[in-house]
Amino acid sequence: MSAEAPLGALDGVRIVDLTQMLAGPYCTMLLADQGAEIIKVEPLDGDHTRIIGPYHADDQLKAFGGYFASVNRNKHSIAIDLKQPQGRDLVMKLCENADAVVENYRGGVMDRLGLSYEALHERNPKLVYATIRGFGDQRTGKSPYADWPAYDVISQAMGGIMAITGPDKDTPMKVGPGVGDLVPAITCAFGIVSAIFRAHKTGKGQFVDVGMVDAILALCERVMHQHSYVGSLPVPEGNHHPLLCPFGMFPAKDGFVTIAAHADQHFPILCRLIGKPEMAADPRFVDVQSRRANQDAIIGAVSAFTCQRTKQELLKHLGGQVPFSPVYNVRDIVADPHFAAREMLVSVPHPGLDREVLLAGVAVKMTETPGRVRHRAPLLGEHTDRYLTELGLGGAEIAQLRAEKIVA
Repeated sequence: MSAEAPLGALDGVRIVDLTQMLAGPYCTMLLADQGAEIIKVEPLDGDHTRIIGPYHADDQLKAFGGYFASVNRNKHSIAIDLKQPQGRDLVMKLCENADAVVENYRGGVMDRLGLSYEALHERNPKLVYATIRGFGDQRTGKSPYADWPAYDVISQAMGGIMAITGPDKDTPMKVGPGVGDLVPAITCAFGIVSAIFRAHKTGKGQFVDVGMVDAILALCERVMHQHSYVGSLPVPEGNHHPLLCPFGMFPAKDGFVTIAAHADQHFPILCRLIGKPEMAADPRFVDVQSRRANQDAIIGAVSAFTCQRTKQELLKHLGGQVPFSPVYNVRDIVADPHFAAREMLVSVPHPGLDREVLLAGVAVKMTETPGRVRHRAPLLGEHTDRYLTELGLGGAEIAQLRAEKIVA
């Protein structure tokens, strides 16, 4: 963790962050990791994820737990009560000098507060206004479910990913990480950067809208072409691929491994490595289509080999020869030298602890302007004075706003 140069690629970009929970904060975290200045505007009691935890056993302060720490690093916090006119006016002023504002309230909330896209755009024509909602915003296409609330599990269900995930064809299953939030977040971050690039060229901002359900459908693009081209109804796939083989998970003595040796380049190598070179010349397995049509025989032969060996034995035998990986848990990840070499395990200070904690690092690597975790997640209202002073308020005015519970 470092505040030193080089600066990130988005250095100089200012974003007002009105998001909470996971999708919005993860979106702005991605931008912060690449150097954008993120002003996180929280209610006076804070983003609700501050109290979710988990808390470290030795944390004496409990200002926030791991959930908040993970997706709010590199941000600045200012606490404002948006229900009060003076609070809304402060947000309006923050947006006048921003490149973008991001929010994930239900549709119409910001409009009723007088902080709509139209109102903010009138004050700052270059402003990019981005939203993440369950079913999108009416400005880009009104869904019949536009007013419905949504969370990760909802968008996973309606967007189609659950229908193709599960141990067998009859058991749909939720994906482990919150992809119903995270995929919309990544999509929105891409949209924001694209719109800011355009605004810098033309001087004109725009409305960026990501529906969580839409983003999941886009992720599941394969089901659409399967349905459109051959009329199929994709079902949960278990741990193997519906079109490719061998491509999936196989048992080991002490867990599971994955192998993706479906291509003509890799299949003969795998056959040799598992002691079955004759399989490469078998007419049943001569090409991608025939291997898929006879997948049970291939899966059986590969499984018979892998189940007799440990994950580490298989790593030494197959790793680097064919696409291969053990199925890792988080302890395996921490122990593997890859993640340390790639700076994907980042030590971060935590208020209330006398030691640092590990968070996942920045996946987008750049040679000239590397993204990085520069500082921990903020305390609630840690930067309120800084930004209000920047808006021209004096100490007495800030103290009065605090006394009136407009800011914290």
